[in-house]
Amino acid sequence: MSDQVLWYTTRGSGAVTLLLLSAVVVLGLLARLRFETRGWPRFLSAAVHGDLALMTLVFLLLHIVTAVVDPFTHLGLVAAVIPFGSYYRTVWLGLGTIAFELLLAIIATSLLRQRIGARVWRGIHWLAYASWPIAVIHGIGTGTDNTAIWMLAIDVVCVAAVVSALLWRLLAAPPDPLADERRVAAERASFGTGR
Repeated sequence: MSDQVLWYTTRGSGAVTLLLLSAVVVLGLLARLRFETRGWPRFLSAAVHGDLALMTLVFLLLHIVTAVVDPFTHLGLVAAVIPFGSYYRTVWLGLGTIAFELLLAIIATSLLRQRIGARVWRGIHWLAYASWPIAVIHGIGTGTDNTAIWMLAIDVVCVAAVVSALLWRLLAAPPDPLADERRVAAERASFGTGR
């Protein structure tokens, strides 16, 4: 594989990863909608979220592998697994490594969700909200196309989509539809224990 193909693959897979990761975060933020219609059952929204997350991981791994084997940067495996372990753009690549490792924690716990319980899974799953801005900053800081109009447009669209979803979730989201059920369950649990 030529150096130029590796370079284009690294750049392209990084941009696609950012788009997919942003879509995953937006779907996660909007999950509170519990959207459901006759043709789109609620479980399908969760399935799309999960499938997009796996697709994001595929493009992310392509991005990392092509960056590691690219002879121009000579990154090596250390830069991919040890934050700030690279001599090349140390801070920016270190942020990318941190974002990657946070995503790995999310994926690992999602695969083990039944064994670790919903509360632990949910707590770790919130790392996605830390991983995304770190990944955005990584792309802006280390991307060779960070000033290209097309990359700036991707950055703006991704940030606008996530910020809009976050604002909707914080300001306009309907109340938790399961709040009453949780309150009743908590009351029954405390009544059963004699508190």
